[in-house]
Amino acid sequence: MNYTTLGKTKLRVSVAGLGTGGFSRLGLKSGKSEDEAARLIHEAVALGVNFIDTATSYGTEGVVGRALKTIPRDSVVIATKTQFRGKVWRTPQQVVASLDDSLRLMGTDHVDVFNLHGVELPEYDYALNTIAPALLEEKRKGKIRHIGITENPIVDFTNAMLLRAMNDPIWEVFMVGFHMMHQGARRNVFPVTREKGIGTLLMFAVRSIFADPPRVAREMKELAAKGLVEKWLGETDDPLGFLVHEGGAGSMIEAAYRFARHEPGVDVVLFGTGDAGHLRSNVGALLKPPLPEGDREKLAALFGHLTGIGLDSHQGVTR
Repeated sequence: MNYTTLGKTKLRVSVAGLGTGGFSRLGLKSGKSEDEAARLIHEAVALGVNFIDTATSYGTEGVVGRALKTIPRDSVVIATKTQFRGKVWRTPQQVVASLDDSLRLMGTDHVDVFNLHGVELPEYDYALNTIAPALLEEKRKGKIRHIGITENPIVDFTNAMLLRAMNDPIWEVFMVGFHMMHQGARRNVFPVTREKGIGTLLMFAVRSIFADPPRVAREMKELAAKGLVEKWLGETDDPLGFLVHEGGAGSMIEAAYRFARHEPGVDVVLFGTGDAGHLRSNVGALLKPPLPEGDREKLAALFGHLTGIGLDSHQGVTR
């Protein structure tokens, strides 16, 4: 495993981070038991993965707790999240209660990173002025080591919320959407996070578009028809086939992980899985070297102007 430091937090983290949400939720969505899901966490740790990302909404904090019963707490970095919006915005007291419930479910007295989850620009002032002071108090108590915030790239294609959050030093960690056809964070986010020492957790490196090769071809046809990508990309069933070659990637999914992993400014690439073989394959891809420079340059030239592609949406816009 390769390790890095998560911004200025001083947390030593694996570049591969196990996400416990998404389509698989450690296999719970496909019928695995909580014990089986916990064993998957153990297998990840055995591969050197020490960053585990969960959330109240995932329903996997209890699984993380099962795994932690036999994993030394100081050998892993645990991040969880909570949302404060819904039909009615949650109060600071409710957010703290959510934190306490997370700690109870995981059987730990602290989380290493506590993220406000999926914050959108119209909600940011409430997050900063109303919720953040309560989180700082919990940090003073030792329940939270570091405070972070995650964007909602499904609706916020241009990192607008994070562009606001960059100015407020309370946020030590950002969770950012970035992949081969959604590269805006290279311009909008990473220069500032690198300068200020904000840790970065990357989501959507593969999910959901690159896990579904036929969808890539469909999206390309739509984008080519709109004039948003070169015409030839819409005329082939394998528009990203140029990435798979001797000296390049072995598959499109491998290429997607390597592209994200080696982007300057990225600390941890999160991935989800419900299968041990898939786990090993994902970790293996993240430990491979960068894509050839020519392939990276081609990806930037072909898709660097796109935003919002494949983030569980079918929209594509240009700069």
